[in-house]
Amino acid sequence: MEEIGDALDRAAPRHFTQPLPKSAQARMRALVKAVKGDTAAAAARLGVSRRTVERYLKGQRKHPRAALHEALERELHKVWQPGIRRQARRRAAGTGGITVEVRAYFGFTAPAGTSDSARLRPLTVRLPPPYAERLFAAQDQGEGEEKLREIMAEGFQEVYFKQGGRAAGLEVEFTGIEAIDVAY
Repeated sequence: MEEIGDALDRAAPRHFTQPLPKSAQARMRALVKAVKGDTAAAAARLGVSRRTVERYLKGQRKHPRAALHEALERELHKVWQPGIRRQARRRAAGTGGITVEVRAYFGFTAPAGTSDSARLRPLTVRLPPPYAERLFAAQDQGEGEEKLREIMAEGFQEVYFKQGGRAAGLEVEFTGIEAIDVAY
């Protein structure tokens, strides 16, 4: 099952102006710098010991195992070029909005006589800037996946299902995400 927070994180690298460092030592150095020099915090993010991080920093180790390589790349993507990331998020929250491509189950609470059972729908929806701003703010405040899902469901409800006023009593339930991709 895909996560909304992960999809938001995956969208940021599209805006990077510089590639990630190539060597494991340079990547480890960049990650440690991003966590303000705390090798213990970097180790915790990667799921390795502090000593392992120190070995890569000193150049004693050069070729990480596959799991560490993936973790290092994933965590570095989260902290690489924070200024560019902030600028892209500010632009999306101010004027651009976000585009969400999702395959998930949508159910409804609607007036009697309508089908409210959840069914799988593939949707591509452009959510306006206020929803982008709320999603980014919730993610930055450490809100859980449930809160992000509520905000996104409200956005889908207003933009796609109600289309700005249609179906006044409709409430959308957004569950069972099979795939999600976000662009801003």
